[in-house]
Amino acid sequence: MTDYNRKRVVVTGVGAITPIGNTPAEYWEGLLSGRNGIDYITAFDASSHDCRIAGEVKNFDPHEYMDRKEAKRMDRFSQFGVAAAKQAVADAKLVINELNAEQVGVIIGSGVGGIKVMEDQQTIYLNRGPDRCSPFMIPMMIANMAAGLTAIHTGAKGPNNCTVTACAAGSNAVGDAFRIIQGGYAQAMICGGCEAAITPLSVAGFAAARALSTRNDDPTHACRPFDRDRDGFVMGEGAGILILEELQHALSRGAHIYAEIVGYGMTCDAYHITSPVPGGEGATRAIRLALKDAGINPEQVSYINAHGTSTPANDSTETAAIKKALGDHAYKIAVSSTKSMTGHLLGGSGGIEAVATVLAIANDQVPPTINIENLDPECDLDYVPNTSRAQKVEVALSNSFGFGGHNVTLAFRKYV
Repeated sequence: MTDYNRKRVVVTGVGAITPIGNTPAEYWEGLLSGRNGIDYITAFDASSHDCRIAGEVKNFDPHEYMDRKEAKRMDRFSQFGVAAAKQAVADAKLVINELNAEQVGVIIGSGVGGIKVMEDQQTIYLNRGPDRCSPFMIPMMIANMAAGLTAIHTGAKGPNNCTVTACAAGSNAVGDAFRIIQGGYAQAMICGGCEAAITPLSVAGFAAARALSTRNDDPTHACRPFDRDRDGFVMGEGAGILILEELQHALSRGAHIYAEIVGYGMTCDAYHITSPVPGGEGATRAIRLALKDAGINPEQVSYINAHGTSTPANDSTETAAIKKALGDHAYKIAVSSTKSMTGHLLGGSGGIEAVATVLAIANDQVPPTINIENLDPECDLDYVPNTSRAQKVEVALSNSFGFGGHNVTLAFRKYV
């Protein structure tokens, strides 16, 4: 498609269910204040686990968004996704009815899907036999159900999909939705990511892979991206959803515009199932592709919401990729990891981090990376340590990388 046929796409609504707040306003306030959402796991008895800490969503009541019967038939990840989607639709003041339903679509990514339901039903199967398994097990478990249920709850009948690219899933969902609107296949898309994988088996599996922090004696300081003493990521849960709209459609209904989404780059390392390629070659290409897609020069970038997982491999590799992609200008860019406060939402991370990136542009404020005490010598950029910063944010990037070598960069800018 030639550039002059590509439709402009803007963000008109956001929704967020996170470990530091269950609305976009609470989430944003939590980010700017450096609120830490990480504590000891309460969802199950983690006393025998190597990692006993996580960023759990607190005080979430699904019945604010659906009736009790519906909530009972959803895994927690779908509850999060539907709730954040309803917030975003309401925030955008987007009315979905018979006249436009086929022009509104949904793409919501998840890395793991309904793992809690799978674990619970496996226990029932082993203890009580196959006849006692729930008839709702499969529709509660499968990863696409957050997207399907969001369509059911909002009436969106347009393109519907689920990206399952590990920790890049939420960002792939936003990027793919962007492409659908650019190409004229929908007027609006509900997109982002959700996850609820703080379960005994999931935590045990990530710990066995030596991916998780074991700073169990100090949970509030366990997630410390770019810090010399980081020892692994901390799991989080929740959902982040954006409403993307074709510009003229948004203007015709007088919608509030947070920012414009202008670029999408995705690549694969083709290197290792869990480790990034040394030097960050795949991530570098994703950043460059997003900038090229957006028609943006490196010197225009003000802020990067980093993947910033707090693992030894990611943070130094991502830093190297940013420097390769942006050259000397990398040292003039504010870079922060909001995972330092929320933990790592896996497939949901790209959703809440895209929300954070858009709000940074809309408010000209950059959230911090908390828990930086001693920078890793290989991590030598401006990570906005410990305190948020007021500054002009014209162009911002959001990075997400996933097991399997998936790399995604989204580019946003102020709408003018």
